[in-house]
Amino acid sequence: MHSVNANGANIPALGFGTFRMPGADVLRVLPKAIELGFRHIDTAQIYGNEAEVGQAIATSGVPRDEIFLTTKVWVDKFAAKDFAASVDESLTKLKTDHVDLLLLHWPQSDVPLAERMESLNAAHRAGKVKHIGISNFNIEMMEEAAKLSEAPLATNQVEFHPYLDQRTLLAAARSHGISLTAYYLMADGKVPKEEVLKDIGAKHGKTAAQVALRWAVQQEGVIALSKTATESRLKENFDLFDFALSDEEMQAVQALAKADGRIVNPAHLRPPHWD
Repeated sequence: MHSVNANGANIPALGFGTFRMPGADVLRVLPKAIELGFRHIDTAQIYGNEAEVGQAIATSGVPRDEIFLTTKVWVDKFAAKDFAASVDESLTKLKTDHVDLLLLHWPQSDVPLAERMESLNAAHRAGKVKHIGISNFNIEMMEEAAKLSEAPLATNQVEFHPYLDQRTLLAAARSHGISLTAYYLMADGKVPKEEVLKDIGAKHGKTAAQVALRWAVQQEGVIALSKTATESRLKENFDLFDFALSDEEMQAVQALAKADGRIVNPAHLRPPHWD
């Protein structure tokens, strides 16, 4: 597996995501994922499973410095008076003295962006986080966050799958040395059923899901989060680096994008507009 270098952060190109994964499932599946070779793990305060993620890592037998661990601050902790304590709470639950990457989970907030970025940077200066970033930011807000930040931004974690064209955002992120971390790559279950992806996969002895994951990590500056609560699918999600898509196949996947392809769009959290 290759890593993506983004403003000094070396992030494994494939991560294990824990969104909507109850603690019991984390404790059952994440140890198997780590054993298989996953070294990038993604969680968040709002997922309610940081403690189980921390337990799985602590008992895995893999040294902490070999795991790239990401968590995110939820919107109700953005105020400076709450931010630092929430980070400390996350670290306690995760059984670690630092996370490798800390993100602002969504952009919309009454707390000024400058205040939020200062809190992120304070956690960075204190050594509680190695790298900082954002999630679900559009270009305008991403560039504003970068300008306001003392430390460079490592990633913008966003919805990213074949049905949503994120090329404009990706180009802007690249221009600032920022990676995109792709979530929702299975597009709410549409990807495994997609005939175009099945046909491409058949040529490589791979599934439609593997084709979508490979399409993501084959793009410069893109990191893919995979997620499954089914142990038997772990190896499928991990086996992406023994094949490559041709230029024509990459274009065929990209051609699936639709104007209304966005799935995750909460009005109270999203930016004022999407790119």
